[in-house]
Amino acid sequence: MQLVFEQLRVGGDRNFGYLLGDRQAKEAILIDPSYTPEACVQRATDQELKITHILNTHGHTDHINGNAAAAQLTGAPVAAHPDSPAMPDIRLQDNQELSIGSLRLHTLFTPGHCDDHVVFYEKTYHLLITGDLLFVGKVGGTHDDKSAREEWNSLQRVLQLYPPMSTVWPGHDYGARPSSTLAMEKAANPFLQCADLNAFLRLKDDWKIFKSRHGLK
Repeated sequence: MQLVFEQLRVGGDRNFGYLLGDRQAKEAILIDPSYTPEACVQRATDQELKITHILNTHGHTDHINGNAAAAQLTGAPVAAHPDSPAMPDIRLQDNQELSIGSLRLHTLFTPGHCDDHVVFYEKTYHLLITGDLLFVGKVGGTHDDKSAREEWNSLQRVLQLYPPMSTVWPGHDYGARPSSTLAMEKAANPFLQCADLNAFLRLKDDWKIFKSRHGLK
């Protein structure tokens, strides 16, 4: 097995897409190809990789709008949460695994930012593709206390299930760096430093003030 992993700038609001594959098996997947699916597919073609699946972390338009073009170019099925507005060919269940050559990709249901959100974790290389659940230094937006509570629970699941050395690969370039680790986020992300749910909800409510006070964007 030889890992292929590329973080791709796909346009939109600093959106990231991802190419993940096994070079020896000549298989790969695309995650959230978004605004520039042609360029994402070309990266695979240039490396003689067959795209076996197109995955979505969640169903917001800026993450699924490249699905149709990517599917047409590759013939690959779209895989996402069963409730995704992308109407996926493959409905991913919580804790389901996908194979990409010798790689195994774990799916974890993580609602909060939206009802159909999932994250993906590659076990061998500890790659955690977090979509809009967890950014570098921030977390995804929520609409009300109910969704914020769901997001808190989802973040706790991620922290409990995956090791601290896991690298964090978000859906947008919103932080000081394009990627991080769970350990770094636990040490520096104010939302992950909250002692409990109530502190998390207070920080959500006061986020604009907190950012201004600490010079954050």
